[in-house]
Amino acid sequence: MENILILSQIIISISILIVWVFRYDNIVIEFEQYGLSSLLRNIVGASKISLATILVIGIWHHEYLFFASTAMAFLMLCAQFFHFRAKNNWRKFMPSLSLLILSLFIASSYY
Repeated sequence: MENILILSQIIISISILIVWVFRYDNIVIEFEQYGLSSLLRNIVGASKISLATILVIGIWHHEYLFFASTAMAFLMLCAQFFHFRAKNNWRKFMPSLSLLILSLFIASSYY
């Protein structure tokens, strides 16, 4: 079980890094499509990168995992809301839905 939790933390962290660092142009387009400001985009990005970092630190310091995974789950739930509001197809929903499920799995394991 411990290995599955660690793998979940790594998957979330790497996914956030890829999307918010290497595919940032897509994020800019999506936030414009949703009608959200660049300030909010930057706050969300900094929050997700910080939480992803805490999830990696949580491999060794479990006391941070419940907060980080719950906060990440909240941000992924917000992403689901905006995908729904923009009437995106199901393929746009899947990444944030997967990360939401993994975040809730981690949170429930450390509650």
